[in-house]
Amino acid sequence: LIANRSMSLLLNHVSVLPHEAVTLASFHSFSATYSVTNRALHATPERWSCNGSCISIRSSSSCCFTFRGCSYKGKRLVRSCSTTSDFVIAGDESYGNKQVVSLTPRLYDYVLKNVREPEILRQLREETASMRGSQMQVSPDQAQLLAMLVQTLGAERCIEIGVYTGYSSLAVALVLPESGCLVACERDARFLDIAKKYYHLAGVLHKVDVKLGLAANSLESLILNGESGSYDFAFIDAEKRMTEKYFELLLQLVRVGGLIVIDNVLWHGKVADPLVNDPKTISIRNFNQRLMEDKRVSISMVPIGDGMTICRKR
Repeated sequence: LIANRSMSLLLNHVSVLPHEAVTLASFHSFSATYSVTNRALHATPERWSCNGSCISIRSSSSCCFTFRGCSYKGKRLVRSCSTTSDFVIAGDESYGNKQVVSLTPRLYDYVLKNVREPEILRQLREETASMRGSQMQVSPDQAQLLAMLVQTLGAERCIEIGVYTGYSSLAVALVLPESGCLVACERDARFLDIAKKYYHLAGVLHKVDVKLGLAANSLESLILNGESGSYDFAFIDAEKRMTEKYFELLLQLVRVGGLIVIDNVLWHGKVADPLVNDPKTISIRNFNQRLMEDKRVSISMVPIGDGMTICRKR
């Protein structure tokens, strides 16, 4: 147990489930003193109470708490958990104490078990899992949502910025009609080779127009080629400091009523932590704020994966 604040943690008769380790790490967001005694967690000056049988505390650049049978009431957030579910409640009482589910590892495993993942996507996912940068691959539940958006929209012409090994682009290509086209922009030829292998195995290679190189250059070429307003759907999952540039170019290429989806808008929770101010986090935070004020699109931020914002061009 490690902490960088004055912190006392005493575990006495706390029953921890086998898959939920109790850890405590760098708590730079709090200055409270913590103690756990006889199954109860207490902290001052923040207000905590816990009488549950399972406690999990972990932190990286921001703090994450998961408790069973506990509640926390602070300035911004109330987090409450029963023995069967976890949920969060906004600290602002004007939201009516609405309880929103918070994904625990166990609940997320349940979500993944309820994803209809085609066999070819499973094979690609498992091959990618052992590769460098595998965390860049979208999750199966994200890919399923992207595919459903494309189907619901009746999209025929799509663009993806940041292909990696092709999981999300393959999910989209699989649901495109035979006459459909997906422009797939990626700057790393090694990753594209894997993506193209799976496009071929899935029988959708004829639907994918691969663009090797800088995505901004590829998008500008499409605009110069007279393709503005001719695309139905676009997905951005690339260099975060370039997101705004990609978004502006895609606004020219996507038709009115079309969708632009941006990945990683929650950035592992860093965007909500005022103590995190690295260039990528600042870039995403600023983009999210500008998008809130952008009247050219309707928006919905969805807490799936690392956060995705769905934009509909007006």
